[in-house]
Amino acid sequence: MNQAATGGGTLYRKEPKLYPRYVDGRFARLRNLAMYVLLGLYYFLPWIQIGGSQSVLFDLPARKFFIFGMTFWPQDFIYLALLLISAGLSLFFFTALAGRLWCGFACPQTVWTEAFLMMERWTEGNRQKRLKLDAMPWNLEKFLRKGAKQFLWITFSIWTGLTFVGFFTPIRGMAGNIVSFNLGPWETFWSTFYGLATYGNAGYLRAQVCKYMCPYARFQSAMFDQDTLIISYDERRGEPRGGRSKGADRKQQGLGDCINCTLCVQVCPTGIDIRDGLQYECIACAACIDVCDQVMDKMDYPRGLIRYTTESALKHGNTRVIRPRLVVYGTLLLVLIGGTLWSMTHRMPLRADLIRDRNALYRELPGGMIENVYTMKVTNMDDAPHRYSLSVAGNTVAEIEAGRPLQLAASATDGFTIRIRLPAAEGSGVETLSLELVADEDPAIRTTLDAKVLMPVRPGSPD
Repeated sequence: MNQAATGGGTLYRKEPKLYPRYVDGRFARLRNLAMYVLLGLYYFLPWIQIGGSQSVLFDLPARKFFIFGMTFWPQDFIYLALLLISAGLSLFFFTALAGRLWCGFACPQTVWTEAFLMMERWTEGNRQKRLKLDAMPWNLEKFLRKGAKQFLWITFSIWTGLTFVGFFTPIRGMAGNIVSFNLGPWETFWSTFYGLATYGNAGYLRAQVCKYMCPYARFQSAMFDQDTLIISYDERRGEPRGGRSKGADRKQQGLGDCINCTLCVQVCPTGIDIRDGLQYECIACAACIDVCDQVMDKMDYPRGLIRYTTESALKHGNTRVIRPRLVVYGTLLLVLIGGTLWSMTHRMPLRADLIRDRNALYRELPGGMIENVYTMKVTNMDDAPHRYSLSVAGNTVAEIEAGRPLQLAASATDGFTIRIRLPAAEGSGVETLSLELVADEDPAIRTTLDAKVLMPVRPGSPD
């Protein structure tokens, strides 16, 4: 391998720094709106209280998760699995429909990079000023501008890291600890780690994350087809490209609509030339569409030289929007999301498990009664305290005795000693009883348990 192929004798070729030009347009405004909404949700959701608890809190030490007024427990892990499957299906559905919309408008890497670029423009100016600033020797102006940018970046990164930890520990209590310089080691480590990750990824790595670290860029082509909506350059209309004055007859000059201004390359956050065709580095941010439309307006040419379109439309003008893969993805997605939301909002806020005392098979009591002892673990997943009643369904001779009142505070778990007694004549070997645990204040809150009751084996009875 020669030195040219390895970048002058090294195995790593340093990526040139990109200076994306800012462009205003309908897609840029949509991207900014998405950034404000998503960052607003991230930074302010933990501060909102719903039903006396933080709106979104993953309380790992207490093994409870609070999401918009609902309390989830480790037993509700199935919902996390269903939501992850729904997220995967959503990715497949929207990618097959309209390419990398997620990457261009909602990916955290894109959102935070947009915020960091905005702060960079505030302090260092537009693209030409940033190029000039980096090229000049260090002086007071450069020091102040670079220092102001770093101050904003570092402050924003610290805020980001602390907010991230605020989803796992009550953020209001953590804010008091920050003011008193009493932040715990766990909170300090993760806020620092996440803050540094934000600073590095959004401030410096940027396009490298999308091109080299993100796996989605590698397998997106497997979800594309001829009818997927993607950002494309209309080669038949644009070529041959070349410069010309406004008002010149391009057809007489043998030119297409592309004036070869390279603005579509200058605004691209990953530095690609969309005129070379679809590339895995394209994150579908549509900045090239906005700037090209502005150039077409100035030249009095029709818009859409670069546009959202499909390969089918570019070739022969027909696009199938409704196609089998979209129907399958969409149907599965609706069923999964609908079923998950219904199950989450209608789940029973009560769980109970019954465990036999393994120290003794059974006890024979006076009066011909047989007693089995159990530990019943009850979880009250409701936001209100409850007192419960335990009874045997379909058996009038069985007796149940609890060691203490069956009552639990809101979102609490406790264990109770339960004794079940049956007349010896009522069974032989193992008898199964169905128990019903019901909240006294709300009979709709109930659950059933199966109790295996060990009995003496009577002569003539099967083992």
